[in-house]
Amino acid sequence: MSLSQTPLHSAHQQLKARMMPFAGWDMPVQYLGIKQEHQAVRQQVGMFDISHMGKFMLQGPDVLEQMQRLVPSDLSPLIPGKAQYTVLLNPQGGIVDDLILYLLPESANGDQRLFTIINAATTDKDKSWLQSHLTETVTLQDLSREQALVAVQGPEAATQLQPFVKEDLSKVGRYEHLEGTLLGQPAFLARTGYTGEDGFEIMLPIAAAQALWTALLEIGVTPCGLGARDTLRLEAAMPLYGQDISDGTTPLEAGLGWLVHLDRKGDFIGRTVLEQQKAHGVSRRLVGLQMSGRNIARHDYPVLQDGNLVGQITSGTLGPTLGYPVALAYISAALAKVGQALEVEIRGKAYPATVVKRPFYRSSRP
Repeated sequence: MSLSQTPLHSAHQQLKARMMPFAGWDMPVQYLGIKQEHQAVRQQVGMFDISHMGKFMLQGPDVLEQMQRLVPSDLSPLIPGKAQYTVLLNPQGGIVDDLILYLLPESANGDQRLFTIINAATTDKDKSWLQSHLTETVTLQDLSREQALVAVQGPEAATQLQPFVKEDLSKVGRYEHLEGTLLGQPAFLARTGYTGEDGFEIMLPIAAAQALWTALLEIGVTPCGLGARDTLRLEAAMPLYGQDISDGTTPLEAGLGWLVHLDRKGDFIGRTVLEQQKAHGVSRRLVGLQMSGRNIARHDYPVLQDGNLVGQITSGTLGPTLGYPVALAYISAALAKVGQALEVEIRGKAYPATVVKRPFYRSSRP
């Protein structure tokens, strides 16, 4: 099957990026090297082509009320200009997908407008899920192929981006957004990201995205690939859908209990299961592990206690900023406590690991 290409594909080739298939797309993994790109985001600024991700606009007179039935989070505090991270749930309490909801000002006819960016691999699945659970009063506009998406991340993101944007970015707070003008073109700018650093995710017309990419390159912004995006998000302990969370894991098992507002909202899909888990506890939990030594725990590696299987690694890496290996793993809930000593089996040999507090890395900058 042929791979899809983002509008910035030729730019990646000109930069001689190492490309690889990802969720049906031909995407850049790295340009200069994962460590160098990772540290550029931690220390200055880097940019990512994330045009492969899904982009949906939902519009209707009661979009928020209808979405309340699909997520465990109370959306009532959401006001135009603000964003909220949450998860879609199935009847078993499993996570259909994680997503950010951005509430926009009402349309001219008074409709609510809700924009969301979703995972590339789940775009079709989420579209079907939403269309089958929202009534016909809500329209879903799929902008995934019409618009490009660029993430500019790092402590210098706002400073480097500001010259190209008409609006004052200093007035856009974390998890806030605006519909503005970038290089003379309409653009959606949100102060969100997937790196653990300050930054913006920008949706804009394809030609404008290509111009922005070139302009940012010219002022020295580092192009970054999926490799650095993965090490950055893992240091920040942000879950990856399909590895750390899935249809078979609930938010309470995944350490996302802060998204579940049982006392603040009415019925929603999956509520019964979450109520039972809340009352009786879960049998497993997603935890952070710090490895002793330099061995990296990879996806699917067994987690042991005294030689007995107690869990499984979901993601692991050598943290370029941390300087040591970390991992996420589902383990028996009874062992999910900070300081718990465990082992990870790597190529037939057990290596020491310790349950540690998440995130592994937290930016010291506001």
